[in-house]
Amino acid sequence: MPVDFRTRRESLRRLLSERELDAILVTDLLNIRYLTGFTGSNAALVVSASDSASDERETVICTDGRYVTQVAEQVPDLRAEIARSSAAHLIEKSTAPVLAFESHVATFAEHRAWTEAAPKIRFEPVSGLVEQLRMVKDEHEVELLRAACTAADVALAQLITRGGLRPGRTEREVGRELENLMLDNGADGISFETIVAAGANSAIPHHRPTDAILASGDFVKLDFGAQVGGYHSDMTRTYVLESVSDWQREIYELVARSQAAGCDALAPGVECAAVDAVARAVIDDAGYGELFLHGLGHGVGLEIHEAPGIGKLGTGTLLSGAAVTVEPGVYFSGRGGVRIEDTLVVREQGPELLTLTAKDLTVV
Repeated sequence: MPVDFRTRRESLRRLLSERELDAILVTDLLNIRYLTGFTGSNAALVVSASDSASDERETVICTDGRYVTQVAEQVPDLRAEIARSSAAHLIEKSTAPVLAFESHVATFAEHRAWTEAAPKIRFEPVSGLVEQLRMVKDEHEVELLRAACTAADVALAQLITRGGLRPGRTEREVGRELENLMLDNGADGISFETIVAAGANSAIPHHRPTDAILASGDFVKLDFGAQVGGYHSDMTRTYVLESVSDWQREIYELVARSQAAGCDALAPGVECAAVDAVARAVIDDAGYGELFLHGLGHGVGLEIHEAPGIGKLGTGTLLSGAAVTVEPGVYFSGRGGVRIEDTLVVREQGPELLTLTAKDLTVV
């Protein structure tokens, strides 16, 4: 399925027109990738509000000499210019009276240099304009997310089938094997450093793997993801090694109910904070609310954490096509904890689950 970058840029132009902006200077490399397909390490892009999808004469990308061939191949539908200082070059060439810039990306020193070099341009700071578009995934993006989730699902199944999750191994050994299996199953890379947290370490939400040895009766929390075509998956599963105690069963089933409630609440138009509240109420009502230490979830796509945020302080409402995680957890310091997480796409007919590994309490 080909990517329609022209339509993405046309959507950005509509946002510019609504704000009465002549053009925008895009310097965030992920936003440039989203709008053009360019994946080099140095680039800037000016999108003109006066252009149209069929006539983009004022919309131009700039990169340096290392990427002459790459920009021609990846961005054949835009004029490309070559200069070492991409943003400065485009500003020098710009005729826009009002030029928006990504104020959450540009440094103070960069902004000062731009204003000194182009005193006739009024630089208008904007934040999150392209990210606003990125919240809603098109079907090409969903396919990449689905592929990333599949790579993670298959890798986890293989890890367990071959006995990779067993007493006597270290957290680091398990994490490295899981990461290698994701690469073996089609991932271009990993989404983030894999979390393997065993025993008391499972009570640390973002524990980094150590040489701690897995033991019988441990909770083992695995939080990991694969990256395919620049898009990330994110999944957490918590297992018990060899034998399960009553308290482990109670807490696991509680988190599973909370996670199911959060997933069921995903729908277009629902407030992000309200989704968090539905899932959090399950844990609050059981008396463990103070042990749910983080927000319920976040957007996922070209970044592992992107808009929207789903938490107590989350703002805005869910949009159809948003890709999000739902990941409640309960953590007993010094004893152990449980988190269950999926990646899903918000749909009109109900959320689409992309991470398909079973979530029943599993003793391995």
